[in-house]
This record gives sequence, structure tokens and C-alpha cells, in this order.
Amino acid sequence: MKETIIQFGEGGFLRSFVDVFVNKMNEQGLYDGKVVVVQPIAKGLISVLNEQNGEYHQFLRGIENGKVMNDCIHVKSISRGVDPYTQYGEYLKLAKNPDMRVIISNTTEAGIEYLGTESITDAPPKSFPAKLTALLYERFEAGLPGFIILSCELIDNNGKELLDCVLKYAALWKLPEKFITWIKEENHFCNTLVDRICTGYPKDEVAELTAFLGKEDKLMNTAEIFHLWVIEGNFEDEFPLQKAGVNVIWTDNVKPYKKRKVRILNGGHTSMVLAARLYGLSTVKECLDDPVVGAFLKKAIFEEIIPTLGSEEENIPFGEAVLERFANPFVKHQLLSIALNSVSKFKTRVLPTILEYYEKNRVLPNCLTFSLAALIAFYRTEEANDGEEIMAFMKTASVDEILSKESYWGCDLSFLSEKVKHYYSVMQNVGMKAAFEEVLA
Repeated sequence: MKETIIQFGEGGFLRSFVDVFVNKMNEQGLYDGKVVVVQPIAKGLISVLNEQNGEYHQFLRGIENGKVMNDCIHVKSISRGVDPYTQYGEYLKLAKNPDMRVIISNTTEAGIEYLGTESITDAPPKSFPAKLTALLYERFEAGLPGFIILSCELIDNNGKELLDCVLKYAALWKLPEKFITWIKEENHFCNTLVDRICTGYPKDEVAELTAFLGKEDKLMNTAEIFHLWVIEGNFEDEFPLQKAGVNVIWTDNVKPYKKRKVRILNGGHTSMVLAARLYGLSTVKECLDDPVVGAFLKKAIFEEIIPTLGSEEENIPFGEAVLERFANPFVKHQLLSIALNSVSKFKTRVLPTILEYYEKNRVLPNCLTFSLAALIAFYRTEEANDGEEIMAFMKTASVDEILSKESYWGCDLSFLSEKVKHYYSVMQNVGMKAAFEEVLA
């Protein structure tokens, strides 16, 4: 089988996502191509990947349409791994293979960066965009066509940001104008949105799953059943994900899909977890199983968040799927891990819904305003985890001072004061159960 895909990143997410999809296309005879995985940083799993000939087992587990699902896939879509830190010549040779057509990356949010200190003669350049620029220049010099580039990093406009970095390196290295034109005209840097909770190597279940497989697999991987890939552009003819049954959306604008995910899934998490932790719960699954907190989450999603998003016909099924995902019995998602840096998370995930709901209805959304009071109460505890300055301020400032802190929220939230202070008072003086019950009433 031909090598057609260069993948930057060998971590659990891409192996539970892209490599599973390519495996699915290959098994159905819809695609004839394998993945070459490039290790983007100096330390990684490429040696283990090569020891196992690129093969591993992917467990996909969760609830789908009300049923518990537990699938195991023997993934054989990776041909080999390349470590550019020890095999830089082999890395550059990938560009000269005319069968190569797709580049996929997930180098974490910090991966797409322009350092401006590297040289094209570095072997390899330090940053991912610099490595990519060197690879693209080899491709250009070989007189071959460009790539479909699918950036899966969780930042806004990920494809555009990657393109901007590549162009900066081309300018820094004084590469020919014809190359810069080729970058822009022959390559497709697609913005994407990826969505699948990957729980990675199952440390707590290794013995049990090894017995199930009947052999050792150092790369066994776990993830939820749900997945979504939204891609700006349409390359279904070359990369037939939809035909293979992958939940992919080809679109000319990824932003509405990102807004829906951030508001419903991430916003649902953030609006619930701090109050739930104050209530005494520890995991997201516990929240869904608890009748009080579970009812609160449903009310927040379906009565406050979704009505601000427009098309309820599209967003209600997404909200229902989110509840199934949160109830996944195979995922132990700790509330305290979600609670990390909650001030900035609240600003991007929950506050926009509060502001839009208020603008639309001229009243405040009860659940989401309650969640801001819970945030303030949670930051008074020893479990809060944020930057030192934020922690010090949140512990000592009054509710009014916190709400008027424009540098935290992007605007003055003093108009929320009466309702937030009321909920905060109930939490502090009567208890979390009474506070929840008041919101639900």
C-alpha cells in the first residue's frame, strides 16, 4: 500500500482519531494509502511505534444511542515512524514521494509558533512550522504539487495560523518568491475542528486488556465512541471520509461548529463543575448520576445555552450527545482537572452565553449566573488552581470587585451583582443543596 499521508504527532489523540479513520477507509477499499508518522519533538514514541510495525489496538468505549459500546480496532494504517532528530534526511525524503498528498498535525496548542531564530540548514529546525517549511521547500524543489494540510491543533483558525508561520519562515530564510507563490496557490491550509475525548494508554486496565488481546501492546489506546471532524474545504473525492462512515463535515466555515462545541460541551462543563465540586462530587459521571446536579446541567444546556445559538434543530441533538458523552462509564473525568484556570475558561466558554441571553431576553440566565457565584465561592477554597495573581485576588476581593475586574472578563459585570451576590449568599449561609434547589425551582 502506498504512503500518502504525513502525520506530525504520534500521541494518543491522532491515533484514536485520524489513524482510525484512515484504517476504516482502507478496510472498506475506499482509499489506498498509509500514514508516515513524524515525531514533532525530541522525545516521543516513534521507536515503540516502529517496534510494533506501526500497529496497535484502539479501544472505543462509551454510550451511543443509549447503548453501552465497547469496540476494539486493530489499527494498521501507519506504515512507519520517522524521527527527524535522528533521521533528518529520511524526513526530507518524504517530500519527494509523489504519492504523498495529505499532511495532518496535532502538535498541541503551543505547537504552532514562529520562533524566528531557526535556519533552514538546521537539522531539524526546532518548531513544527519551521520543520514544515523545510519539507515544503523540498517538495517545491522537486517540482511536485502541494498538499492538503489539515491542522488539528485546538486554536482558532489553526490552518491560517500555520500558513502565517510558514510564510514568515519563508521570508526569514529569504526563499524564492516563486516558492512563496507555490505555498499559497498549490497548498490548502484548512482550518479544522476536532472533537473526541481520548483517554490514552489505559494504565489502570493494562493487565485486563492485555489478557483480552492475548499479547502485549505498548501503544494500546482508549477513547470515547463519539467523534466529529469539521474541515474547511471539500476533498471528499480524494479523502473519502464520509463514504467510510466517519462523522466529518466539509464546510466553508468552521466557526459555527466551534461555537457550538465551546458553548455546549465546554460551557456545560465549566458551568457545572465548580458548583458540583462544592456540592461534594468528584467526577463528571457522578454529576450526571446525581439527580440534582444532572438536572442543573440539563437546564443550563437546553434552557439557557442552546436558545442563544440559533438553530435548535441542529443544536438539541448535539446537546443530547454531550450528555451521553459526559455519562460515559469508561471515562473518569475529574472535576478538579476541568476546574484548572476557571477564570479564563469562564470568560470564553460561559460568559458569552450570559451576555447574549441577557441581550435577547433582558433577564439573566439563572443557571449560568449561579455558576459565576459558584466560581467565586470555589476560588475561596484551597482546591482552586490558577495563576498566583488571580488566586490572591479572588480569595480576598469582594464580589463587586471581582465582577468589575474588566481585565478578567473583558467587560464590567457589575450589572450581575444583585443576582450573583444572592446566589453566593445562599451557598455560603444555607448550603449548596439549597442553592441548587433554588435554581432548579
